[in-house]
Amino acid sequence: MVSGILLVGFLVADIVVPELDKIAEPGELVFVPKGIHLSVGGHPANIAIDLIKMGFNPRNITLISAVGKDVFGDFIVNTLKRYDFKLMIERVEAPTNKNVILVVKGQDRRFHVEVGASLHIPIAKILEVLESCKPSILYISVGILGKVDDELENILRRARQLGILTFVDVVKPYNKTWDFLVSALHHINILHCNDKELIDITDEKELNKAIEKVLERGTELLFITLGERGAMAINEKGVLIQPAFKVDVVDPTGAGDAFCSGVILKLLENYGDNVKTLNLSQIPIEEVSEIMLFAQALGAQACRGPGTTTAINKEEVYDLLNRQGSEILKKQKVRSL
Repeated sequence: MVSGILLVGFLVADIVVPELDKIAEPGELVFVPKGIHLSVGGHPANIAIDLIKMGFNPRNITLISAVGKDVFGDFIVNTLKRYDFKLMIERVEAPTNKNVILVVKGQDRRFHVEVGASLHIPIAKILEVLESCKPSILYISVGILGKVDDELENILRRARQLGILTFVDVVKPYNKTWDFLVSALHHINILHCNDKELIDITDEKELNKAIEKVLERGTELLFITLGERGAMAINEKGVLIQPAFKVDVVDPTGAGDAFCSGVILKLLENYGDNVKTLNLSQIPIEEVSEIMLFAQALGAQACRGPGTTTAINKEEVYDLLNRQGSEILKKQKVRSL
């Protein structure tokens, strides 16, 4: 029995230009080979769509966010309505978040973000849903959420008091330091970020020291995604390092969100509603390995098409696992903290 998932965070209109040969020089015209795509982005939307495409019941998903009273907000709301999960989207006077994503072949993505409506997500609505629905998992993507970021520690504390598993993802903070997140680490069951973000969050120079600091502050399970280098998972049982799946990358945008959806799916598949009572710091490495392998497969699959969710396909994810999973498990490494 799964009581549900609450997804909180920013929504964004993604304007994606994939498979560019180069970035235009000043005054230069470059024709784009694979078109320009408008799609719904933002961590909670991507995760909701990925979960549904993988067979999760949309009626068990609630999403809280905010968009502007503009055409981009209309596009986001109308697109998400098609997936039939519960939307609690505030329409605010600020412009909808937008992101121009330029993807040059063989290079990481270039993001150009306008932050607007996400600064105005209502805290009261989040607390109301936590109290009334008591979901199995609260997933929240932080960094550009305004007052929600400022109240993150209190929101997570209340979720933990209600017996809800807390899963926090990050983006580079807007007009603030990482202090709001550091003070909340002891209320986080699962934290996901990449290696550069973790270094910034902890203000450490070495990744190992950054990992130690996060665990010392009370976070139970840490996932670090490394792009084409694979991923790491760390809890008190040790450090697990897996190589990446090998796929033809069209656009890596949304891979981290797909990874998080894989973590959520596998946790619920393995533990059901009991996920709320797990001590994730003590989960054996073998179980963490299974979770991360599945999450990596979703992340790799997301890279195989333009935009954040277009490539997610349940059959192809399991095909990828069947073809490459055993080899990745053979090459994975485990070490003590």
